[in-house]
Amino acid sequence: MIDSNILNQVKGVLSNLNTTFTFVVEREPGNAKWEGCVRFVEEVASCSSRIGVEYRDGFAFRFGVVRNGEDTGITFRGIPSGHEFTSLLLVLLNGDGQGRNLPDAALTRRIKALPGVKLTTYVSLSCTNCPDVVQALNVMALLNPAISHEVVDGAVCQVEVDRLNIQAVPSVYAGGQLLHVGRGTLGGMLDELEDRLGVDTQPAAGATEHTADLLVLGGGPTGVAAAIYAARKGLKVALVAQRIGGQVNDTTGIENIISVPSTTGKQLAADLATHLGKYPVEVHDNRKITRVDFSGAVKRVATRGHETFLAPRVIIATGAGWRRLGLADEDKYVGHGIHFCPHCDGPFYKGRDVAVIGGGNSGVEAAIDLAGTCRHVSLFEFGDRLKADDVLQHKLRNLPNVDVFLNSQTYGLTGDGSKLTGIDVRDLSTGEERHVALHGVFLQIGLKPNSDVFKDAVEMNPRGEIVADGRNRTSVPGVYAAGDVSTTPFKQIMIAMGDGAKAALSAFEDSMYQPA
Repeated sequence: MIDSNILNQVKGVLSNLNTTFTFVVEREPGNAKWEGCVRFVEEVASCSSRIGVEYRDGFAFRFGVVRNGEDTGITFRGIPSGHEFTSLLLVLLNGDGQGRNLPDAALTRRIKALPGVKLTTYVSLSCTNCPDVVQALNVMALLNPAISHEVVDGAVCQVEVDRLNIQAVPSVYAGGQLLHVGRGTLGGMLDELEDRLGVDTQPAAGATEHTADLLVLGGGPTGVAAAIYAARKGLKVALVAQRIGGQVNDTTGIENIISVPSTTGKQLAADLATHLGKYPVEVHDNRKITRVDFSGAVKRVATRGHETFLAPRVIIATGAGWRRLGLADEDKYVGHGIHFCPHCDGPFYKGRDVAVIGGGNSGVEAAIDLAGTCRHVSLFEFGDRLKADDVLQHKLRNLPNVDVFLNSQTYGLTGDGSKLTGIDVRDLSTGEERHVALHGVFLQIGLKPNSDVFKDAVEMNPRGEIVADGRNRTSVPGVYAAGDVSTTPFKQIMIAMGDGAKAALSAFEDSMYQPA
């Protein structure tokens, strides 16, 4: 069932296991439907003498992972192939203590302090965002015996998916209640669980302080470039971020980085992490900044979990996030008709009618992608022309099942309380208003600066961008801003990298001539 070349690679990956694992398989006796699933589990187990298989009677196929005779709380319903195959292998590697995404001590303390909860994640094996969430929750189950996590392939549990009205993946349920939909990180999932369970998992008495010469806030291309340039100048650098790669992780094809003809967002994020690891930068990822104090000579940045970071200089490189429409009921229908990722959620709308809002590169690329699976795609652009590159526009206009509407403002959402059923659109050139019945909407209307936490600390423009001069200095001495969060024009990866490097050089120069 598994290609022999892949099996040989897996044998190499699992060759150094020191822990004994058992796959406990549940299946209905005599049901030939599950033979392929059982064979998959047995083939993975055959890759290491440290892995055994046991069987129990059940009414559906699932298998759990037992470590040294104790249940890890992790189960898979369906075959974790495709993008989730790595998630299964990481359960073994992380359970053995040699995985790649184990959290640091501060995050581990927070995870172990969570009360008991049963987590269930519904995934699609073709979803590129699902593994990040699955692997994060699996880590929590491995570290905290009170947490269990079941990974469900929605394609083999369609009745259950329909009953829950799941229209986007990953969809995470905590104690039977919807917790999270869409892309996520370990830090973000931990924050949501703390909020849902109503706990503060680390008392203030356990607060931790970190000191550095320079704090870099943000782990995207801007932040990584800034950290590397500052470290090369001999500064003690601490980088605080939600995830390395930032928004790049959600980008598919990238073809405009000079000297790199083509790459993907995931690959670029991995390359950024690799390059960052070549320097003595203290990386604190999966952190959410909660407050800042730039009033003194020493700047203070606090994160969730009662950690504080101190330095005389700070570079803000927190980038930007997906912009919302700002309409009533928008949050209600996110994941139930309103989406951001056509690659992950587009398959739910095969043979159905959808809309894309936004006519830039992202919007046109989304419409092209959706046209391959959906019956019809309507693209609505607020302006009087599309802003996407000509090559994309040409491809779009040659698709027979795509209509483009310019000068179109989406001003209302309609739904039945559980899922979106349509949108209200106004023609800005004529004033005509109409209702468009559809099954799903994909928002691609640009980015909003991630600057809210700094709004009372530094000067901003009306768009929420942090005002920075030609050397990235802000209105506060010792504080710099670079990349998409700042007033630097043209939000491009190439420009963001250069802006981060420039901010680091400015901070270094100021540290020499204007010591804190």
